[in-house]
Amino acid sequence: MVDDQPHVPVLLDRCVELLAPALTRTSADGDGAILVDATLGAGGHTERFLTQFPALTVIGLDRDPDALQIAAARLAPFGDRVTLVRTRYDGIGQAVEQVADQIPGAATGVDAVLFDLGVSSMQLDRVERGFSYSSDAPLDMRMDAGSDLTAAQVLNTYDERALARVLRVYGEEKFAGRIAAHVVRRRAVTPFTTTGELVELLYQAIPAPARRTGGHPAKRTFQALRIEVNAELESLRLAIPAALAVLRPLGRIAVMAYQSLEDRIVKTEFAAATASRTPPGLPVELPGHGPRFVALTRGAERADAEEIERNPRSAPVRLRALEKVGGQ
Repeated sequence: MVDDQPHVPVLLDRCVELLAPALTRTSADGDGAILVDATLGAGGHTERFLTQFPALTVIGLDRDPDALQIAAARLAPFGDRVTLVRTRYDGIGQAVEQVADQIPGAATGVDAVLFDLGVSSMQLDRVERGFSYSSDAPLDMRMDAGSDLTAAQVLNTYDERALARVLRVYGEEKFAGRIAAHVVRRRAVTPFTTTGELVELLYQAIPAPARRTGGHPAKRTFQALRIEVNAELESLRLAIPAALAVLRPLGRIAVMAYQSLEDRIVKTEFAAATASRTPPGLPVELPGHGPRFVALTRGAERADAEEIERNPRSAPVRLRALEKVGGQ
């Protein structure tokens, strides 16, 4: 199935600007360089990189078979310069190993890694996937349809305390306990099957004054369920160190996060990577104990007003980037 809907890549020019030095170290056209697009989606970022650097090789990862099918069709003109692998992004190390015999140089690492986190425009726009609270659909929310856990199962089987924890931790929902209690009472009569049923309950559970501020009242609950169903934060905690490990010296990584929970993980992992490894209290840095990476961005960069107007989904983005120190 080919998707004809346009999906506008976020911070595309800035991502190219940040990663280009690592991709053009030996040749301006990217010859011999390898980029891993760890969140391939519809392939918009990868298409730009392959176009701008006509000898570049890309390894594209995605857990969603629909995304891989759409990206494969979009990227077909680039032939064997792009290799697609179905995997969660915390499988980046194994994915690079898997294709090392097909891609010259991959056995020694890659030159750049790009992450565009969160749910993609493509997934939000496909009503039947159940990611959006704006249309009635089955309560699914799986990024990989082959996974076992669905949003309906979370709502219908988690006990009240576990459900409240998911909503509070992953959705930062201050009415988590109240919503969980409403869910448990409702499912005792009729199990949840559709997003519309959940949205209706949320309007009942969240007090009217709170519903009038802070965006749609279902936003935080849907985020929490999506994160739980797809184990997104657990995967991200593993994925960032794995991505750093596959980079060659002077390789670069750029990560775009769209909510505070993701960005907090990225910030923590990046802080550890850029910290000195000399034991605290020593007056000088020990040889070989310096930082493994240096920051390329000052804190998190945001989309400017022009991009947000052109692509509203870029409004919450936070972009961070690092370069691996030479010789490590």
